Amino acid sequence: MYVPSSSVGVRINREQPPAKLVELARQAEAAGLDEVWLVEDCFWAAGIATVATALAVTSTIKVGIGVLPAVARNPAIAAMELAALAELHPGRLIGGLGHGVASWMRQIGAYPASPLAALEETLVAVRRLLAGDRVSVRGRHVDLDEVELVFPPAVVPPVLAGVRRPKSLAVAGSSADGTILAEPAPPEFVRTALTGIAAGRSAEGAPPRHTLVTYNWLALGDPDRARVTIAESLTPGARVQVEGLPFASELLELVDSASTVDELAAGLDPSWLSRLAVCGDVDECVAAVRALHEAGSGSVVLLPLPEEPPERGIEDAGLVAAALRR
Repeated sequence: MYVPSSSVGVRINREQPPAKLVELARQAEAAGLDEVWLVEDCFWAAGIATVATALAVTSTIKVGIGVLPAVARNPAIAAMELAALAELHPGRLIGGLGHGVASWMRQIGAYPASPLAALEETLVAVRRLLAGDRVSVRGRHVDLDEVELVFPPAVVPPVLAGVRRPKSLAVAGSSADGTILAEPAPPEFVRTALTGIAAGRSAEGAPPRHTLVTYNWLALGDPDRARVTIAESLTPGARVQVEGLPFASELLELVDSASTVDELAAGLDPSWLSRLAVCGDVDECVAAVRALHEAGSGSVVLLPLPEEPPERGIEDAGLVAAALRR
């Protein structure tokens, strides 16, 4: 079971072309990081292919999928893919499933009648198949008839849910091995999310353990480097992620009034940046990571700023991880 203790990872952002993946994954491992995460967003590089490559060119680092849209694949096929990767690289794969961005799921004709039911049924089916069960289900979204993997993995990989709203967090608690929180994920949101997850933990059949993974932008050095990227991440869906901050009302008022990302970025108070990203000098970044661990994040995943060379972000993440261990 995947239960990290104060892990630090890095994400290879979707903007990086597949041709760079091999060198970036190897750099993350050489930097001493515990995990490297990859995303599957429409219509960038696909998650299974990129994760398989990262696993193949590294030897010790864990590789996470953050996340596959639950409705974009039949759960039996998703389980087959995850099982093959887990068997080839035992103990190093972290699976991840989420709702998928609604506009993209509609664009590909995959938006479900009930996103909550689709995610819950997919999580349950995939986890059971990976455990070697023969699965039959007639759900609102999942329909399987006596499906059983021929090659279930000897080391079953954890399957996490990438969610953020209360009902989805409860589904994660009842049906997933952990939860991935999108950026920004300050300690206040970690504590709020854990409360939402706890609502599902008492459900019959809930996994015995649950871990929390948090994504946050990294700006080692000048925090102002992260200003525009932070502004871009403050989407309408991110309101729940910042509502617990002491300056939430001022921030949300600014989000509602700004007509452009640049206007929003310019209006961010400098004191807010360190609460919306891991930024500042090494000691400040280490303190931010420790605060996230203390709030309940088992794994803190640092995100290189997308407008900067990814090699810099990975190197900086490694520096923070090394300082944290001293």
